Amino acid sequence: MDESSSRQRVTIGIVAGEVSGDLLGGHLVSALKVYLPEAEFIGVAGPKMQAAGVRSLFPMERLAVRGYVEVLRHYMGIVALRRQLRDYFLVNPPSVFIGVDAPDFNLELETALKRRRVPTIHYVSPSIWAWRGSRIEKIRRAVSEVLALFPFEKPLYEQAGIPVSYVGHPLADLLPDEPDRAAMRAQMRLPPQARIVALLPGSRQSELQYMADLFVQTAKQIDEALPGTLFLVPLISRETRNLFEGALYRHRAAELPITILFGHAHDALVAADVALVASGTATLEAALLKRPMVITYRMNPVSWAFIRRMKYQSYVGLPNILAGKFVVPEFIQDDATPERLSQALVNLMGDEVIRERLHVRFLAIHAELRQNTAEKAARAILPYILGEAAA
Repeated sequence: MDESSSRQRVTIGIVAGEVSGDLLGGHLVSALKVYLPEAEFIGVAGPKMQAAGVRSLFPMERLAVRGYVEVLRHYMGIVALRRQLRDYFLVNPPSVFIGVDAPDFNLELETALKRRRVPTIHYVSPSIWAWRGSRIEKIRRAVSEVLALFPFEKPLYEQAGIPVSYVGHPLADLLPDEPDRAAMRAQMRLPPQARIVALLPGSRQSELQYMADLFVQTAKQIDEALPGTLFLVPLISRETRNLFEGALYRHRAAELPITILFGHAHDALVAADVALVASGTATLEAALLKRPMVITYRMNPVSWAFIRRMKYQSYVGLPNILAGKFVVPEFIQDDATPERLSQALVNLMGDEVIRERLHVRFLAIHAELRQNTAEKAARAILPYILGEAAA
């Protein structure tokens, strides 16, 4: 690539809808700026993408809604926001548009832009391998190329004739093979020999509404079974902290040895012996940090009824999906009770053999996903910006 190309001034549209997408988008923007330092990035961005230089037209929080009922409740606002974005990008067409995850929002936007000959990249394959496989035709209409984070996704798109690149997962590039638990405990001023459980109930307010009580009740039962256990709870906002503290009050758990952190989820996972993790990207983070875990999730019952009918696999956690079998316990919806969760965590803390097996399995997952993701993703996108991609 010559110097004149690298200095070409371009505008890149980019939209992320939640915390994990903001992380992905931030790394990608930084990687693209190495090749296109003059590029302007504009769309919907969280703090990490904005720090990388993206101008956000709307707050990302307006898109961070999960579950059918929750989406329906915010439907008109989401549709209006997408219409405004579509109109903006049609009047000001970018050199390329990148939808970072959020498929229910971004695929519609990508379809409208692709019709106007704007190249469209969808970064993170929708979970067609887990549920709603019928979306493959919608994806075909919407995208110029899919950037897949997991190796098993690439053949699905190749079989459907949709351009795809496997780029790995950026967390695998960022996180160490062997986190230093002793050093992290010293840094956090935690007792070196203490029994510590990390509780990760989610990043969205809608998740805390369904899981804060469950996590607090589980902590109470662990405390009864194993007195002296410490709990670390990383939460990303004042709103989610308020929801969790409300659950502590409702269950008269103010005396529990719980430390609530603003962010610092990775620190909490590294410091902990085991973790209770809401299903989602956080389960992959726990695996990459080699932390034994129990996965759980609760949502609106109507949303769960829809998802349960359409899902293809018996497991939902990313570590299990990547392993192709159950390696980590999962307790979803009605199966997620404080009794089951606390017993599973107590068992895990007491079983050194299982913890060592998980460590070996998580090392293998880490090696497979470490692909220098941001660089591979940037190189996949550059031909569309520079007009070198196949029609």
